[in-house]
Amino acid sequence: MTRKLAVACTMLLALVVFAGMAQAQSPYRVDYFANANTGGAPDATLRLDNDGSAADANLCADIFVFDADQEMSECCSGLETPDGLRTLSINSNLTANPLTGVVLTGGVIKIVAAATTGGACPVPTHITLVSGGEIQAWATHIQNSNFTVTETTSQVSNLSAAEESKLAKQCGAIVAVGSGAGICSFGTGTGD
Repeated sequence: MTRKLAVACTMLLALVVFAGMAQAQSPYRVDYFANANTGGAPDATLRLDNDGSAADANLCADIFVFDADQEMSECCSGLETPDGLRTLSINSNLTANPLTGVVLTGGVIKIVAAATTGGACPVPTHITLVSGGEIQAWATHIQNSNFTVTETTSQVSNLSAAEESKLAKQCGAIVAVGSGAGICSFGTGTGD
């Protein structure tokens, strides 16, 4: 009995550890940026990859950039083909065209894997999710103390219907009133 119990406990522990290591599947990633557009600080980057897990191979990476006061400053979308690596500059692509004209130094980046529209990725004023669609993301961060550069995987998050709707509506408002301001650009790499 003791040996069977020990084997059962070992198997249960292995399942718990494996479940903890497995990353939940989600179309939504969240990251931050700091010391953007700051004298003496290097530029940070956001790297994106369509991991190919979606039934529809091509995806849009819908990007929403928020300032430190929780206001959407810029939004954009770009085509991500499976296994193509895209690199975006925080300074040149994601914070260079703020809606209000106020240059950002810190904030939050939200990324949603969405369906293409006729094979293209328009500015995300409406989001259509794809079953199994994921965009993997990594960001470099410029630390406050001495501008040391670190890199982490963007955090997997739960995209609620309310959050999905809010992101699309806020981006739609930027498109409606911004006259081109507030639309970020989509960087370099493969995917289009």
